[in-house]
Amino acid sequence: MGILKKLASQTAIYGLSSIFARFLNYLLVPLVTYAFPAKEYGVISEFYAYSGFFSVLLLCGFETGYFRFRDKEQTTPDVAYSTALLFVLLLNILFFIIILLSNQSLSAALNYAQHPEYVLWFGIILTLDAIASLPFARLRAENKAFRFAGIKMAEILVIVLLTLFFIVYCPKAYADNPPSWLALVYHPAIGLGYVFIANLLASTCKFLLLAPQLAGIVWGFDRHLFGRMLRYSAPMVVIGFAGIVNEMIDRVLLKYLLPYDFSTNMKMLGIYSACYKLSMLMSLFIQAFRYAAEPFFFAYADKNDARDIYANVLKFFVIFCVSIFLLVTLYLDFFQYFLGSEFRTGLNVVPILLLANLFLGIYVNLSVWYKLTDRTLMGAWVSLFGAALTIGLNIWWIPLYGYEGSAWATLACYASMSVLSYLLGRWFYPVAYPIIRILGYILLGLGLYFARDFLQVYLVWPGWLLSSALLGEYLLLVALLEKR
Repeated sequence: MGILKKLASQTAIYGLSSIFARFLNYLLVPLVTYAFPAKEYGVISEFYAYSGFFSVLLLCGFETGYFRFRDKEQTTPDVAYSTALLFVLLLNILFFIIILLSNQSLSAALNYAQHPEYVLWFGIILTLDAIASLPFARLRAENKAFRFAGIKMAEILVIVLLTLFFIVYCPKAYADNPPSWLALVYHPAIGLGYVFIANLLASTCKFLLLAPQLAGIVWGFDRHLFGRMLRYSAPMVVIGFAGIVNEMIDRVLLKYLLPYDFSTNMKMLGIYSACYKLSMLMSLFIQAFRYAAEPFFFAYADKNDARDIYANVLKFFVIFCVSIFLLVTLYLDFFQYFLGSEFRTGLNVVPILLLANLFLGIYVNLSVWYKLTDRTLMGAWVSLFGAALTIGLNIWWIPLYGYEGSAWATLACYASMSVLSYLLGRWFYPVAYPIIRILGYILLGLGLYFARDFLQVYLVWPGWLLSSALLGEYLLLVALLEKR
């Protein structure tokens, strides 16, 4: 269990920093949803959906490629890092030049011809964030979790403070008795654009803090190593891109497939995106786990008990994810106040999206088989299957069921990918996962969730007390079953 504790401690460091950072960012959800109508929040959501696709393309899978080749005998960690970093740096400089030259036409194509600055700002954000990914990967590989966490927290803190400044302080000060300096930094016509500006300034701050790691390009470029990295990492682009399709394509398609006028479609997109934020606690844990688990899986692969450890990791991962599912769904009456009243009509999708993210986390664990056996191309096919399923179900279900159809499509995609990855893993890298126990915990969580509404009819307990009792029952059962 010692190695599990080590993984848990690394996850905790990444997780606590991410929880703190994301909690601050989470507080922006009520701020933005109370400050802007659903239609304008839909604009913000759409741009962040597009950014997800480009974040994969601009990294080209070299983050995972760096983890794979940094400890190979034929090279050194420094050369592997500088080779990956130089490629990502040149690729992103080229991307920014293209954005700069085609800004006006891209803005018109997205129906934002009056705001070409949105595309330009996002181009800069994407460039800075993609380049920063390799220094962050180096910090993870070297177990510098505290520095990693500190920079991540600083980035979010800057976003939060600047958003509060531009969205809360400036409009009030401008309306009451504006100081002379305010006109230099604030113009009311920019409106929701200040959400993007805050992100841009935060990304710049993060980039500057990572400057010592960016100096790693001095170690040179190994052409032979680059070719090996490219062959390994290229399928990871497909995997990552397909993953973003699964995660973000609903936000893109809702704008065009909902059976309403454009303005109403953007409103529905805003409602769905805001409610999606309530499932972010699950995504937050998955992200923290990913930061710690990816280098751990590679480093521990040669140990005799590696497969037993991977099996236990998945079991405890599911236990924790089910507890998050129950925490949010049982106390949804409280979490709903994180959204403006206009957005609460979409709360019925939150349990579906939480369950979908749970299966996403299971897939992240199960994907160890293709990463450790260098079968990334097969992993790409699994991801493409998921992406095709997501697109097909969204096209089918959005016109029929609205944004709830998107939520069910997300769940169907991640559940199917988990099953497929498990079956392939049994063939190429068998791990004795405790499937019965894992499914039992998931079904237990679903049973307790549905039991709340059933028991509420017959019991006169306050809702929070009944929810606490059901959550406590789950934790007690887990403690009894896992007491060893």
